[in-house]
Amino acid sequence: MSARDTRVLLVTMCVGYFLVLLDVTAMNVAVPRIAAEFGVGGGPLAWVVTGYSVPFAALLLVAGATGDRIGHRPMVLAGLVVFGLASLGCALAPGIGWLIAARAVQGAGAALLLPGTLAVVTAAYPSPRARARAIGVWAAIGGIALPAGPVLCGLLVTAVGWRAVFWLNVPLVVAGLVAAFVVLPRDTGDRSRRPDVVGAVLGTAALGLLVAGVAGRSWTLTAAAVSVGALFVAAQRRGDPMLPLGLFRDRSFVLPNLGAVVMNGATLGMMFLMTQFLQDVRGLDPLHAGLAMLPVCLPLVLLPPYAGRVIGRLGPGPVAVVGLGTTACGIALLALAAPETPYPVLLGAMAIWGIGLGILTPALVSGAVAAVPADRSGLASAVNNTARQSGGALGTAAFAAIAGPVAGAGFLAGFRISALAAAAICAATAATTAALGAGRRAPATAGGR
Repeated sequence: MSARDTRVLLVTMCVGYFLVLLDVTAMNVAVPRIAAEFGVGGGPLAWVVTGYSVPFAALLLVAGATGDRIGHRPMVLAGLVVFGLASLGCALAPGIGWLIAARAVQGAGAALLLPGTLAVVTAAYPSPRARARAIGVWAAIGGIALPAGPVLCGLLVTAVGWRAVFWLNVPLVVAGLVAAFVVLPRDTGDRSRRPDVVGAVLGTAALGLLVAGVAGRSWTLTAAAVSVGALFVAAQRRGDPMLPLGLFRDRSFVLPNLGAVVMNGATLGMMFLMTQFLQDVRGLDPLHAGLAMLPVCLPLVLLPPYAGRVIGRLGPGPVAVVGLGTTACGIALLALAAPETPYPVLLGAMAIWGIGLGILTPALVSGAVAAVPADRSGLASAVNNTARQSGGALGTAAFAAIAGPVAGAGFLAGFRISALAAAAICAATAATTAALGAGRRAPATAGGR
């Protein structure tokens, strides 16, 4: 493949990543208008966000392992089709139940799509340094969805209505599908691996029950998730497992994925609360609330390519430590937020938060991918993204429960408690990563360790 073809392939896969993230962040700004139209609040509103994240997190492992076995081209194409049709269903939703169900199908499409985008990029750049730079670009272009989501959604919600957010997806999916069909290589995967049907069913059920249990505050579902998870672990000890448990004896694989859980849990949970704070406490309309979130989102566009170069020289571990520490500082400052807090103070806190995320994202992805052999890149991508999406769903559900309804007297206190908790968890993860020195050694050349 020529250098030009490789660049075109990289951009096309970044578009797929962009679509997946766009509908994560866009919904935060649309939530108050959805609540007003359907007359709901609290738990059902959180499910508009987590309804996407639950199937997304639950199916990523299966999608990544399947892509490694049959090739990533069919998985990416199927993901785009499912995602596009589900977006149409969201746009036409007559009620909150329909919307949540369509969001769940969207999440399934995103799960089919996402692992393949990173696996294709990894295969196109075999050199570790070139791969780290490419992952930085992948993270940056995908990261455009974070500022684009709130701003585009705010503009569309203010001018047209929240349904326009989903109508926007349809032409983007069609364009991405055409481009992917043309540029994706026809990889055959490794069909010598037997499909782990039992592992796929148990893993999907365990992840889905866990996220659903926390989101719905159901001890029954959470206990069921633990039980099914134990069965999954037992099943992975035999035969040709979907997820080789030996990977989790390698701290260079474990710590980037732990960081992914913490990063998305803190970030998406606080974004869910922050957009409500800006609209319902500070009185901003959806467009201005989206613009107010730009200090968090813009560093995710600007910094990853530069972070990728540093990762290529130093390894992902030290960069992850700096990113987690910076993220913790920014989120901790949000605990000072009040109805009368000057916006420049909030801007500074959100900018520090965003700088941390811009450094951290490519470090975590690079660390996870570097810890496995190239032919398991789909699995590595799936594990890392499962960690991120599970963390995001858990963080959103937990912080929504802590803060309660915006109209409630305890919202602001819950907002501050959530900010301090998120900052403390990020700081503790940074200290753990620094102490164990993850990412300081050469990439793995063998799997299933």
